Amino acid sequence: MRRAIGEPKTGAKLEVHIQPSGTSGMTFRPTVLKAEPKRELRWLGHLGIPGLFDGEHILTIEPLAENRVRFVQREIFTGILVPLFARGLEADTRRGFEEMNRALKAQAEQDTK
Repeated sequence: MRRAIGEPKTGAKLEVHIQPSGTSGMTFRPTVLKAEPKRELRWLGHLGIPGLFDGEHILTIEPLAENRVRFVQREIFTGILVPLFARGLEADTRRGFEEMNRALKAQAEQDTK
């Protein structure tokens, strides 16, 4: 995820740009399903018409100890076109999530210094 613009409030629309390394990336406009500050952000995006290819993205922060948390990022894909994109989802999407997680970790650790 390179950019997310908008207010993280339930029902709001965001503009999210994703670009795993080696891809041209894409911008989509999901709807926020849940926004709990410092705990969870969940949105649902569609490729074209809902039901063709939908992605529910879930970002959670789980407290572990003082000054320690676990960040969990998940995506649930549904729709009749999901099988057509399965290979790319496994490779590009996973790589993009891992790249974002590493960048977020580095930023969080830098901010605590």
